[in-house]
Amino acid sequence: MIRVAILTSSDKGYAGERIDESGKLIAERIKEISGELVEYVIVPDELEEIKYNLIQMADVAKVDLILTTGGTGFSPRDITPEATTAVLHRMAPGIPEAMRAKSLEITNRAMLSRATAGIRNKTLIVNMPGSKKAVDECLDVILPVMEHAIEILRGEGGECARPDHGTKT
Repeated sequence: MIRVAILTSSDKGYAGERIDESGKLIAERIKEISGELVEYVIVPDELEEIKYNLIQMADVAKVDLILTTGGTGFSPRDITPEATTAVLHRMAPGIPEAMRAKSLEITNRAMLSRATAGIRNKTLIVNMPGSKKAVDECLDVILPVMEHAIEILRGEGGECARPDHGTKT
């Protein structure tokens, strides 16, 4: 079982002015990786609020995976990547690179995503966009490798280059 937390960064969602469709989608899709939803919060686009919640989820709740949605664009209030980077111990650049690469096949606006990913202690944190459609596309890319990523973080995983993992035939 993978312990998962979801953080939605949205001023309107936090104020109850918008339904968090992206967070709900993540909650549904984590079942594909035997994910157990441990925590789900909607926070305003405030740096300290996002940082605090990410730290609590990683260090106190000790979840394996935090998936964020929202706050990754160019708007002045979009600060999720900055908050995430501030709490990370190690970066995992391949994850957002893969999401952007796949999304660029669908829309050239994918290059405007500032999403990041990385590791805090034994928790993987991945930023995704705020739109339900974009989150769905990003989950298609990352979910197939999440179980292996979490195994490695837990110290249970083996060699990434094993013939039965992710090779194309």
